This record gives sequence, structure tokens and C-alpha cells, in this order.
Amino acid sequence: MRTITIGLFNDSFPPMTDGVGMVVDNYARRLSKFANVVVFVPDYREPYDDSVYPYKIVRCKSVKMPFADYSLPLPLVDREFRKEVSKYHFDIIHIHSPFTIGKYGVFIGRRRKIPVIGTMHSQYRQDFFRAVNNKKMAQELTKTIVSVYNRCSKCFAVNSGMAHLYYDEYGVKEMPDVLCNATEMKYISHKKKARDHINQMHHLKDSDKVFLFVGRINKLKNILFIVDSLSLLNKKKLNYSYKMLFVGHGQDYEELKKYIHQKKLDSNIILCGNVEDRSLLQEYYVRSDLFLFPSLYDASSIVQIEAASQKVPTVFLEGSKTSSDITDRVNGFLAKNEEEFANIIDEAMNDTALYKKVSEGAYRDVYHHWDTVIEDVYQMYLDTIKRS
Repeated sequence: MRTITIGLFNDSFPPMTDGVGMVVDNYARRLSKFANVVVFVPDYREPYDDSVYPYKIVRCKSVKMPFADYSLPLPLVDREFRKEVSKYHFDIIHIHSPFTIGKYGVFIGRRRKIPVIGTMHSQYRQDFFRAVNNKKMAQELTKTIVSVYNRCSKCFAVNSGMAHLYYDEYGVKEMPDVLCNATEMKYISHKKKARDHINQMHHLKDSDKVFLFVGRINKLKNILFIVDSLSLLNKKKLNYSYKMLFVGHGQDYEELKKYIHQKKLDSNIILCGNVEDRSLLQEYYVRSDLFLFPSLYDASSIVQIEAASQKVPTVFLEGSKTSSDITDRVNGFLAKNEEEFANIIDEAMNDTALYKKVSEGAYRDVYHHWDTVIEDVYQMYLDTIKRS
């Protein structure tokens, strides 16, 4: 059988760190073992070295977006980018975003009459509303990204909640199937070395309970909700000491820092900054007891899968899309508000049997490894190409 050529198109990528860029990297690393893979992503002002990747990367000129963490790629004005794209004879294209590079991927696929797969990773209407602060305008902008997905041959969402969101509310023409995200992390059974390392880095006692958040420090992630919940937790008579670790950086970092001080939680909360070393990041998960993720913005965050890889259960907000496949007290915890969130944290730290049950459930149900997921993706590509 001949080797197929796959084009992966996305509007973010390292050195700009986000979950979708990580997804594309993991796709490309594994697919490149048995296919020709080319990744099309933006360039950035920050330095980067694409030679470290085991696959071909083509960068598109971009401009920094004001008041945002992202840059806007400009494929229609980047002649060299378009010239580079034209060199490749794709069998299939997979877009992971519906913006300028993703849209260009759809254009190339349709012009060449090859299948285009689209994955819906984000609740874009929330982004639009935050940017324009106008519900009607946000709805119109959402229609523009839906039109991109509606031109794909087949679409996938990252969980059942996102599939229903795009079909029932956003208006895509067909119900998307589900294609789960995953992680490359594997369970570490011998934890002492990792625990000791994080303890030394942040001057933790081994008896401290550790709660963790990993991600962009952005209010869209509901990071201030975590602080409010911990403020309520501190009003209880706790029989344990704890530290909350925020791993990441972003546009609301300074606001979070001020809010922590305002709530008098400086002694409980540590801002760890960005962690790009994946081995070190895994140690943070190993050292953690609970992953706190009350985001109403995320769709199916990789960080909850990473936490589950180390049998660390996540506390979510009820009704969030990222918790749509979670059963309360089976493979995660669900809370309605800050008070419930604090109560669940305290209960989990005091009920050993419950904690063990949910930890094992998270590992069983939430954890997926990229090797297994990409095998299914590759077979889906082959089936789609055969039918086209």
C-alpha cells in the first residue's frame, strides 16, 4: 500500500502554547511514523526551532492580535506560504481550527477535490462575545466559523457535549461524531522521586495536600472561581494543610496575582509560571491530589486527561462542556457553585474510599493515550480516502 500524504492545518502552534497546538503536534508525531505529514501553522515573533520536530512544518506570516494571546495568520497575503502549500499532493486534509489557516485548508481540499476533516475543539461563541461584547455580533461571527465546518467532508467534536453544542446551537448541518483527545503521558507508579522534586521546588511538606490547575491564566478559564472556592474552604476547620499550584501564564496573570492577595490566600496559592518541560509537568500531576478545573469555556481539555493519567481526579463545574462525559463521584466530581466546589474538595480529602474510587474511575474512563487514538484516526483517514 502506498504512503499517504496528510495536511494538518491549524491557527496556533508552539511557541504559542495551547491545547489545540499540542493536539496537532501529537497527531503529527504519530502519523508521521506511517504517512507523509505536513503541518501548516502561523509564525511568531518569538524564536522557534522547527528542526526539533520529526515532521515538516510550514509557517504562515501572522500579526499579533491586540488584547489576546493569539496571532492572526495571513495566508492570502503570504505568497511564499501559498507557494509551499502548492508543492504537496495531499490525500486528505485535517483542519483543527476554522480561522484563516483552517479556512485555507478547506479551500485547498475542495479545489483539489480531496476529503477535508474538521475537528471542533472550542466554544468559539464565548471568544467572540468576550471580544465584541455584543450577543448578536457574536452570533454572526459564529455563523462564519460554522460555514467553514459545513464545507468539510466530515466533522468531529472532542466529546458528546461539544457535538450537541455545534449541532443543536451553532447550526452545523450534520451531527459530528466524537474523536477524543488524549495524552502521551503514562502512569507513574513509583512517585517518590517526582513528589520530592516538586516539594523541593516549592518548599512543600510531604503531608501537604496539593491542588492543581494547568493552563492559560485567562479569566475565561474561571481561574478566579478557584480562588473564591479556596477562600470558602479556608473558613472550614481543616484537618490538613494544602497548597494550590497554578501552572501556566497568560494575559490575566497579574489580575490573578492581585486577586489572590486580595483574598488573603498568598500562603496557600503558588503561581508556578509556564512549564514547557513535559517531564516536569508530569511531576506536577504526580504530586497533586486534585485537579481543579471549573472552566465553562473549555471543550475537552487535555489537562484533565493528563491529570487522569496519574489517577488524579478533576473537580468540574456541573453543566460544563468539558465535563459532559463525567459521572459525579464515579470518574470525577461535579459542583454547582463555589460553596459546593469547596465542600467537594474537603470531602475528597477526608473520604479515602470515595477518593480511591473516583481516582481509579478517572484513570479508567478519562485517560486516553495518543498511540491508541491515532491508530483509530489513521484508519478513519484511510476509510475516508477510499470512499472519496
